[in-house]
Amino acid sequence: MFKYCCAVLFVVLSTCLFAKEKSLPELHVYHDSDYSTHRQSAVAIKMGFLTALDEVDSQAQGFKIKLLSRDHRGNSNRSFLNFKRFLKDPSGLFVLGGLHSPPYIKYREFINTNQIPLLVPWAAGGPITRYDEGENWVFRLSVDDTKAGIKLVEFANKRACKNPHLFLERTPWGKSNYKSIGKALGNPEATVTWFDWGMKESSAKIHIREMLAKDSDCILFVGNAIEGKQLVSAMADYPKEQRIPIISHWGITGGDFFQQAKVDLASGIDLHFIQSCFSFQQRPLSGQANKVWNNAKRMFPDEFAERDFLFAPTGFIHGYDLAKVALAAIEQIKLTGDMSKDRAAFRNALEQLDKPVKGLIKTYQNPYSKWSKQNPDAHEALGIDDLCMAYFESNGSTKVLVGNP
Repeated sequence: MFKYCCAVLFVVLSTCLFAKEKSLPELHVYHDSDYSTHRQSAVAIKMGFLTALDEVDSQAQGFKIKLLSRDHRGNSNRSFLNFKRFLKDPSGLFVLGGLHSPPYIKYREFINTNQIPLLVPWAAGGPITRYDEGENWVFRLSVDDTKAGIKLVEFANKRACKNPHLFLERTPWGKSNYKSIGKALGNPEATVTWFDWGMKESSAKIHIREMLAKDSDCILFVGNAIEGKQLVSAMADYPKEQRIPIISHWGITGGDFFQQAKVDLASGIDLHFIQSCFSFQQRPLSGQANKVWNNAKRMFPDEFAERDFLFAPTGFIHGYDLAKVALAAIEQIKLTGDMSKDRAAFRNALEQLDKPVKGLIKTYQNPYSKWSKQNPDAHEALGIDDLCMAYFESNGSTKVLVGNP
C-alpha cells in the first residue's frame, strides 16, 4: 500500500512539474468595456475576439494570449483607471475598446502619449483615431462617425425626409456627430435637440411634441440603448398618423434595447439604424463564416440556448475581425517579453501589414497606414462602402439592407 501511494504521489508531482514547465508566458489584452449597462455589446465583442483566438489556440510565438475583462460601467474615469492598470502590467500588449466613445475622446492624449495600443471594435466618435499632436496609437475597426453622418443623411433622403431633426446625446460623441451630420446635410447649424444620459420617457414625449410642432418629418438619433428605448416608447404613444421615422446610430444595438422596446416596436414604429454590412442572418453563409458561427456556438452554448442569433451581433463581428488583424500584426514582429518594445513593434506592424487578412466583413488589404492630417482615415479599417442600414426583425435579430444607404 505504501509503495502504491508513493507511486501515485510520484505521478502527481511529475505531472505538476511537467505542466509547470510547459506553462507559457502570457500576453494580456485588456478589454475596457461596459459590462454593466451595455453588457450585450461587451459580451459580443469578447465572444468574437475569443472565437478568433481559438483558431490559433490562443497562442503566438510561445506566449499565451489572455483577454482580461475590465468593466468601466460606462464611466470615463473608470476607463481611465483601466488604462493606468494596463500600464503597470508587464504582460499587457494592447487594450481592446468597448461601446462608449467619451472615454477615448477625453483621454486620447493620455493614451497616445503613454504609447498604449488601443484597438476599437465599437466606439464611433470621429476624434478617437485622429490625433495630430504626435504618434497615433489608436486603431479602429468599426463605424466611424465622419462616415456615419453621410450614411444617415443618405438614408433620410431616400425616405423622402425633407426636414430632419437631430436628436443627439450631450456628450463628445453626440457633438462629433452634430458636426458630421450637419456637414452631410449641408447645414452646419442644423436643427438639434440635445438630451442627457438617463433621459426619461416623459422628456422624450416633450421633445417629440416640439419636433412635430416644427414640422420635422424624421429624427436622426444618436444615443445608446437606454435613451433609445425611451424615444421609441414615447413615439409609440402618438397616433400612427403622427409618428415620424427614427433613423438611428448603432448605439441602440449595444444593450438590451430590443428586449425593452419590442412591444412598442411591434406597434409599427419605423426604426432603422446604421451598422457594418456583414450579417450572420444573411444566408447562405460562406464557408469561413459558417465555420466561425459553429465555433462560436460550440464555445458559448449559453448565449445560443434560446435563439439562433446574437444580440449586438456587430460587436462579435468587429471583435472577430479586429482579433484577426491583431494576430496578423503579432505574426510580423518578434515578441521579446519587453512590453514597451513589443507594443511599439505591434503598433508599427499594424500600419504595415504585408499580407491580406480574411475577416467576416471583408478581406483587409493594408487596413491601416501612417496617420497624418493629410491622411485622416489612416487608422480606420472600414470605409463608407462597408456601412449599411438595418432594422430589427420581430424576434430581435438584425436584418441588414445590403446595397441600400
